[in-house]
Amino acid sequence: MLELRNVSSGYGAIEALKDVTLRIGRGEIVTLIGANGAGKSTTLRNITGLVPLTAGEILFDGKSLKGMPTHRITAAGISLVPEGRAIFANLTVLENLEMGAYLQRDRARNAREMDRIYTLFPRLRERRKQAAGTLSGGEQQMLAIGRALMTGPRLLLLDEPSLGLAPLLVHTIFQAIDAINREGTTILLVEQNANAALKHSHRAYVLETGSIVMEGPSQQVAGDPRVKEAYLGEA
Repeated sequence: MLELRNVSSGYGAIEALKDVTLRIGRGEIVTLIGANGAGKSTTLRNITGLVPLTAGEILFDGKSLKGMPTHRITAAGISLVPEGRAIFANLTVLENLEMGAYLQRDRARNAREMDRIYTLFPRLRERRKQAAGTLSGGEQQMLAIGRALMTGPRLLLLDEPSLGLAPLLVHTIFQAIDAINREGTTILLVEQNANAALKHSHRAYVLETGSIVMEGPSQQVAGDPRVKEAYLGEA
């Protein structure tokens, strides 16, 4: 579904990604793990057109995304849940979800998606008239995921969905990620909680200082001594 071919990019003179190649098959959950500053978020920004490439190519369903504006990439079926959530704090929960459906004109379809999100996150239904800025961190993350789902993505990009959340809420978020995937959405997951990410994904890539240093089935990557020591807190 998605392929990055020899992608390089950066910010001014700083090179954030160097010759990155990765693939995501339809129906997979693929995780990208690495330390802070490894280039994980930059990868997602490259895919969504927020940061331009300096080299390489990104293909979605075999078509190049290079030079395509972000709104057209979203319309093509890719949606990003950004790190830090970036919800509209002054709007209600319902209004945030409606903003996610901005590109969708089918009201019946939007109503079905809204029901699906409320089933996935019942707390959002309870708080649908509440200002989003008054929600807890976990509820805001649920809202950010729900808003992204309202675009009807075939590929969902998640940037640090468990960041700053209590362990119980981390469990809830990852259960939701599994459910979204079972319903047919392909997922690329960027996550510092490597333990959870590797348990809830099919395949994994390890990114270090802008380069892919390891890839494989998640279980296999989790069993690698280098990954255990660097990311899983095991000697």
